[in-house]
Amino acid sequence: MILVIEDDVMINKLLCKVLSDNGFEAESALDGEEGLAKATEKEYELILLDLMLPKKTGEEVLKELRTTRNTPAIVLSAKNEVVNRIELLRLGADDYISKPFDVDEVILRVGAVLRRAGGAKQATELKHKDLRLDKESKRAFLGGQEIACTTMEYSILELMMSNPNKVFSKRNLFESITGEEYLSEDNTMNVHMSNLRKKIARITEEPYIDTVYGMGYRLSK
Repeated sequence: MILVIEDDVMINKLLCKVLSDNGFEAESALDGEEGLAKATEKEYELILLDLMLPKKTGEEVLKELRTTRNTPAIVLSAKNEVVNRIELLRLGADDYISKPFDVDEVILRVGAVLRRAGGAKQATELKHKDLRLDKESKRAFLGGQEIACTTMEYSILELMMSNPNKVFSKRNLFESITGEEYLSEDNTMNVHMSNLRKKIARITEEPYIDTVYGMGYRLSK
């Protein structure tokens, strides 16, 4: 579980969503006092900590946190803020990211810090409505009933559920899953998708995969 302490609601939601989309569980706090209370009451794997927070600044949170916890922390700060990185490291920060940030950089930094701290514990399940994937056993369940997926069908679900708002072309799906070059005349992905939809339809009439005409596929809202 990762704690996001950030007072900007939109940024906080964005970070939590990006973390969730990449397999991490996330919780949020919107000010320094709430963040410190959560960080000291519960064991988190990592904290994303904004500096300019109401009630308690990020520096104050970090300083007080380090009296009782060694939870890894990545500091977030706007580029125009005067930040002494050496002092942040002395206070116990593990890394530093400038705003505006690239979400891919955030995930890379999070993974790197967690590896240094002893390993990233990503969520072992993915969920979308009543559809659930067990990433350890590589099994799919819908409403408690197991879907007898092939390896390719499971991989399609895992990729799409890890990126729930993304539209995937057949090329995207094929190359992301197999690592091989997609040939335009190859009908393999259509067959896998059709079979997967039929298996879902045997359990529920509710659609789970939409066709976006001219673009590809995405999870149904």
